[in-house]
Amino acid sequence: MPRHGRNAVDRNRLKRRLREIVRQDVLPADRGVDIIVRAAPAAYALPFADLRAEVHGAISRLVS
Repeated sequence: MPRHGRNAVDRNRLKRRLREIVRQDVLPADRGVDIIVRAAPAAYALPFADLRAEVHGAISRLVS
């Protein structure tokens, strides 16, 4: 059974998008914390800009 009803292409695309957001936006900030990103099934349908905004919102809530 596919995870979240998605195939490997969809899962890998989401992973690549999340990795790029973390590489560009989270790592340079060097907040001194370890972060694990776990995407909800709804993340598959989000455009890149919305996915980036969701990650930023979650990170800011965690480190505030």
